Amino acid sequence: MDESNSSPLSDFIRDIIDEDMKTGKHQGRVATRFPPEPNGYPHIGHAKSVCLNFGIAAQYGGTCNLRLDDTDPSGESMEYVESIIRDVKWLGFDWQDRLYYASDYYDKLHRFAVQLIRMGKAYVCDLGVDEIREYRGTLTQPGRESPWRNRSVEENLSLFERMRAGEFDEGTRVLRAKIDMNSPNVTMRDPIMYRIKKVNHYRTGDSWCIYPMYDFAHCLSDSLEGITHSICTLEFENNRPLYDWFLEALNVIPRPQQIEFARLNLSFTVLSKRKLIELVGKGVVGGWDDPQMPTLSGMRRRGYTPEAIRDFCERIGVSKNDSLIDMALLENCVREDLNEKAPRVMAVLRPLRVVIDNYPEGRVEQFDCPYHPKNTEMGSRIVPFSRVLYIEQDDFMENPPKKFYRLAPGREVRLRYGYYIKCVGVAKNPDTGEVLEVRCTYDPETQSGFAPDGRKVDATIHWVSAAHSLPAEVRLYDRLFRVADPLGGGADFTEYLNPQSLEVLGTCRVEPSLAEAMPENRFQFERLGYFIVDQVDSRRGNRVFNRTVTLRDSWAKIAEKGAKR
Repeated sequence: MDESNSSPLSDFIRDIIDEDMKTGKHQGRVATRFPPEPNGYPHIGHAKSVCLNFGIAAQYGGTCNLRLDDTDPSGESMEYVESIIRDVKWLGFDWQDRLYYASDYYDKLHRFAVQLIRMGKAYVCDLGVDEIREYRGTLTQPGRESPWRNRSVEENLSLFERMRAGEFDEGTRVLRAKIDMNSPNVTMRDPIMYRIKKVNHYRTGDSWCIYPMYDFAHCLSDSLEGITHSICTLEFENNRPLYDWFLEALNVIPRPQQIEFARLNLSFTVLSKRKLIELVGKGVVGGWDDPQMPTLSGMRRRGYTPEAIRDFCERIGVSKNDSLIDMALLENCVREDLNEKAPRVMAVLRPLRVVIDNYPEGRVEQFDCPYHPKNTEMGSRIVPFSRVLYIEQDDFMENPPKKFYRLAPGREVRLRYGYYIKCVGVAKNPDTGEVLEVRCTYDPETQSGFAPDGRKVDATIHWVSAAHSLPAEVRLYDRLFRVADPLGGGADFTEYLNPQSLEVLGTCRVEPSLAEAMPENRFQFERLGYFIVDQVDSRRGNRVFNRTVTLRDSWAKIAEKGAKR
């Protein structure tokens, strides 16, 4: 995506880069990277980092690499790699030929580790993980040195080579950096650099059985790639001294700078990869691309556009403070984008049969209806009109309350693009009293949308011809959780799942222009919201539409009603 013509953004990260450019630091270069771990599908939180790193590179005429941080073979797979590559491309960004993997550097990282051992700055420790945690101390108590901390260089080199050769079991030995067990920063108290994992790696197979920790691999990978500004989320702020320690201890050039920003927290969802894995693993959702998920694959399947997501990331900006961003802002970005580009069509989700008594039987009219009220370049489509129609059940009430303005006995409404009709009777189920059919008459002089005598109606409703409309399944997606902060309530986050997050309607009818609709085609169903043809379950003759967003923020309306009560 070419962002060179977009207006320059400003934030504290860009202020740092501006100063670096003035002083000639990094020889005027700007090189960033997006380094996800391939152990899950990327989500909207990753999108913020993607937009920031690629956006900064474009703004300063630099480069941005895509690097898969595959240093832990447990849970990593090529499926996740492919999802990351696919979703970053879908967002609109191009890393050209700069696709890298941390596993590309395993040999070099191993040599760096050996170099630290030779310098007396790393040692093999026999403490177990729990013991290491105990020896590390707390924020108020200093740590204790490992009994194995003062092994000789020769012994450490021998043990590390034997670890590499697979002689030891998992959990029996690790390689640790020798820094300072009394450091006020707990991260600096002899952190683990390598651990034994006898797990097949999706790229390197069984070539390795020791794997570098993130803190050791990441800074050195940045340096090897010539990264100038290593932008990461705020939880790594305490790790920055360790990032710098490895670079300084090994005296590597170039020397990247780590800068932290607040991660995205979005209301009514969870962005913890561990929680998302749990939702998928337990079958709460249908998979990583379930439209209820905050993954980019799920949002794409739901109908969100990359332009709307980029706009959202730009609007929320970059800060140093954690905050909870309202889902309504993201949904509004989607609405604004789709409002400009989505063709308008008519669909009836809960059909109610309407018979126009005075309309000639067998007659069919063809109404030429525009796809967009403002964008004439979208053209128009033909919508057939006949004696028997379907309207929404909600658009008729036999005994309406005072402020109900749609169709009711004796009341007249306008059909979108069509005539005025007036209800003259109903047919009911004799056992239940349910209205099965509405009988109407029409005024043939009102097809222009106006009555010659100047009378007006209070409502315009949508419709489809019963004989010409097509069957469809519509999935009404809503927010996955019923509380704004599912992780802040103290209970298991799954207890806050929204039971109404998905409603499937199997008897919907859509206008015939949608016969050729293809997967991922987006539409506005007039008066109902924005919808997309499902990319997985739709096939010719089997139309499935997912609701992307409503026309208005229905949750805000619900909250407003609750406040008034």
